[in-house]
Amino acid sequence: MTSEPMQPARTVLYDWHLAQHATMAEFGGYQMPLWYPTGAKQEHRAVLTGAGLFDTSHMAVLTVAGSDARSLLQHCFTRDLRRCIGASPGPLTTGRCVYGLFLKEKGTVLDDAIISQLSEDRYMVVVNSGMGPAVSEHLGAQQGFRVEIIDYSGRLGKIDLQGPAAALVLEAVLAEPDRVLADMIYFSCKGDIDPAGGAPVLLKNGTPLLVSRTGYTGEFGFELYLAVADTVGFWEQLIAAGERFAITACGLAARDSLRTGAVLPLSHQDIGDWLFQNTPWSFVLPWDEQDGRFSKPFIGAEALLGSSEVDYTAAFAGYDPRKIPVMDNTVVLDEDGEAIGRVLTCTTDMAIDRVGERIVSMATADSAGRPPDFHPRGLSCGFIRTTRQCRSGEQVRLTDGKRSIPVEIRQDIRPDRTARRSMREMRNQ
Repeated sequence: MTSEPMQPARTVLYDWHLAQHATMAEFGGYQMPLWYPTGAKQEHRAVLTGAGLFDTSHMAVLTVAGSDARSLLQHCFTRDLRRCIGASPGPLTTGRCVYGLFLKEKGTVLDDAIISQLSEDRYMVVVNSGMGPAVSEHLGAQQGFRVEIIDYSGRLGKIDLQGPAAALVLEAVLAEPDRVLADMIYFSCKGDIDPAGGAPVLLKNGTPLLVSRTGYTGEFGFELYLAVADTVGFWEQLIAAGERFAITACGLAARDSLRTGAVLPLSHQDIGDWLFQNTPWSFVLPWDEQDGRFSKPFIGAEALLGSSEVDYTAAFAGYDPRKIPVMDNTVVLDEDGEAIGRVLTCTTDMAIDRVGERIVSMATADSAGRPPDFHPRGLSCGFIRTTRQCRSGEQVRLTDGKRSIPVEIRQDIRPDRTARRSMREMRNQ
């Protein structure tokens, strides 16, 4: 007897997506919207010009609590929690968040995560869809740590509100917007996923939520967590409050193109079951430049230091919107036509174009070189993994055997991103 294949899960907003005629597909074990009738191009651009709303309730959320919670995370997470905040840098403290990786012993990526400190001995860990059990098991398998790990997957709604108008939309529905937003800096959070924990953040109707000034677009915005039962109502409140800012519901296609233009990896695609080294995201490793070694021991560290394997991951931008399918036979060719690697991600950032030798964004100021009549065609962009290091500015070709497109190796792709801009600036537009 053969067992029936498992059906994809649905977020609490599934019926809303269908009512809006979203094109749906399976992603991470969930039925998710790819785009709405608006189209992925306009959804992408809305996040640069106004506000975009994303259903991210498929993401997995854990809490790690107890007297050894911090020690366990220090042991398992790549970032050094004693020195990961600010330019100095300083320690992770209550109300701050940090991005990093969980590695396996062999130095490959289990998953990436954002860790937020909710209190002195309690942390929220957000990982990718379907990864809650694997990361819980990984943490729980470490011996000698007195902790309690709770997997909240499926028990929370998560909504990402992204774009320059995000604060103006959010303050319209918060009970105390000035108390919550006035001093919120990039990678900080307020409130709690447990209504009984911490200083509560409330909506005008009394609904509690956690507000995190983070996101996956490279633009200013928030990730918002609340009870499943309150999620649809909150989503509709945000839609109503954002109408004057042309708020737009956005699907996974826009999320993918926005994150790529911001040089943000997709776990299990741009980073994954191969040695984590020589990437645009190597800042997540606790390298001590003065000592020439890691500032702490962590799972996977010895494999990274002892491996003789060498490969490289780099970002690229094309010269027009053309992209190439990512398949097993899609390769990277150097200027001599030699295959030097494979394509990991290739999409189109619809908010950028080349003006002369520069890449310019819809968010670029006129005074910084954006022409008054700027109408970007979009540029292909993404990541490649190669057997040799590619220099910034070097041109390579991507081909699937049928189409071939030239691209430029870049340190960065979409300029003038807004994620780090001050709250004062974004609330006083």
